[in-house]
Amino acid sequence: MSLLMRNVIRLLGRRENRRLEKSAMAPAIAQQDFLFKLLTKNAKTGFGRQHGFAAIRTESDYRRRVPIRDYEEFRPYVARMMKGDQAVLTADQPVMFTMTSGTTSEPKFIPVTRESQLIESALMRQWFYLALRDHPEFMDHAGVGIVSKAVEGLTPSGIPYGSASGMTYKNIPWLIRRIQAIPYEAFEILNYDQRYFVMARFALGTNVSFIATPNPSTLVRLARTSAEHSERIVRAIHDGTLGVTSRTQEKLFARLQARLRPDPARARLLTYLLNAHDSLQPRDFWPTLGLIGCWVGGSVGMHARKLNEHYGATPIRDLGYMASEGHFTVPCADRTAGGILALNSNYYEFISEEQTASPQPDVLSSHELEDGKRYSVVLTTAGGLYRYRINDLVEVTGHHKHAPLLAFVRKEGEMVNITGEKIHVNHLLLALEQVSRKFNLSIEQFRASPDYLSSRYEIFLEPGNEVSRPRLRKVLLELDGSLSRVNIEYAQKRTSGRLRAPCLHIMTPGWAECTHRKLVGGGKRDTQYKWQTLCERSQADQEAIVFTIEAQDQSSTASCLEAAA
Repeated sequence: MSLLMRNVIRLLGRRENRRLEKSAMAPAIAQQDFLFKLLTKNAKTGFGRQHGFAAIRTESDYRRRVPIRDYEEFRPYVARMMKGDQAVLTADQPVMFTMTSGTTSEPKFIPVTRESQLIESALMRQWFYLALRDHPEFMDHAGVGIVSKAVEGLTPSGIPYGSASGMTYKNIPWLIRRIQAIPYEAFEILNYDQRYFVMARFALGTNVSFIATPNPSTLVRLARTSAEHSERIVRAIHDGTLGVTSRTQEKLFARLQARLRPDPARARLLTYLLNAHDSLQPRDFWPTLGLIGCWVGGSVGMHARKLNEHYGATPIRDLGYMASEGHFTVPCADRTAGGILALNSNYYEFISEEQTASPQPDVLSSHELEDGKRYSVVLTTAGGLYRYRINDLVEVTGHHKHAPLLAFVRKEGEMVNITGEKIHVNHLLLALEQVSRKFNLSIEQFRASPDYLSSRYEIFLEPGNEVSRPRLRKVLLELDGSLSRVNIEYAQKRTSGRLRAPCLHIMTPGWAECTHRKLVGGGKRDTQYKWQTLCERSQADQEAIVFTIEAQDQSSTASCLEAAA
């Protein structure tokens, strides 16, 4: 990394960070300032006229005139923007639409304006500035970033839609692009296996000190690809080839091939490491890796904990609470999902967890949030979303000055209720973590499904190592007890017999990977992919069951519950 780039990041990042620090002293003022500037700018849009933006003088006016909406209520406005209508939600025309999955079969298209792009860039500069402050060595060598395809298609008016992060990566300045180990074209490879192989081939070809992508499962997959195809990758690096070919994307592969040159020296080093360790792992071939950027909380936390196995004791910093709709926090410490609320980037309102189901909930501002409490998030953004219910639940993990530190917990609705027990995803994650620790059980992946007819839960588990059936029976009993410890209503329903003991389905090796591939092959972006921990069983799940462990009888499970209490 050049000294010039470091200085630019320090200069620009420091300026943005000082602004956030100032806002953290008076969050209410910063939020009001953002809101009223946004409303003034967009007062003459169709949405602004419809809701009387010009007459809004207070936050109470705003809340009275603009109802809270979900995406489906914004969809007609977005459809007009996609057709090319002017000044619908924003005075500025969108430069692209971020496409993501929605609650219906139709995807969501989130408008991205030049202003919202500048806001995103400012937040990333702050992230790099704070990371560089704490880890000055992490920019010493090349970086690896993994994103989704920038453009998936064009709207009727010719505006691109796809991945905002992919578009940013594709258009980064030459000074930064030259130190990125993986060229953008690699992310446009359609074949899943070939895409990961090519990413690994480029990444292993250089010394890397920083790697980042939102989902840690992507980093696990990259490491496994490196280990599984070590010899092929080393040979390709030695010969200066890509290592794979494609008849369907010949031109793309030719562009990637043109970037490569033979590198016998690097190949000799990798061969030495391969002979010493039997496979290539990032902890060995990247000895100068100084920082990993990825999510560490929510339902992906289990994958983040697997990174040590492949990447060693490398510091990990969360990239922040973000979604297709925007970027909302700035992490300032390692190994925590909490980050400072980005007070200058969006306008935020919050609904307490207890009122999320209320048709007319009380709405709070950022300076009114309490430590340890959970809230549903309502967004107003520069991209044209006004009082948008994103259906995310966040937790206040502390405060920085007067600004809350927020961590994503889960999507709202990630809860199942068979007979009043109200099992959340977090209950399952905590119970499996306890069981895994007690039995030293490696868990590749798992999910739970409600069996309403039998009044019980089915646990689908892909172990990471071989486990005997007698031991798995103990795992099942302990899991039942753990769920009772973390959810008192589950314990009550089990004790009363209204809820039967769960069963444990042991899945065929590769079940989770196969599920992942199927979704990605169907159009789901790899970097956006999130495993469904709590959902209805699918036919594919049923077909992947190797065998099932049933509780021996209700009395034995009851004994386990008593012992666990």
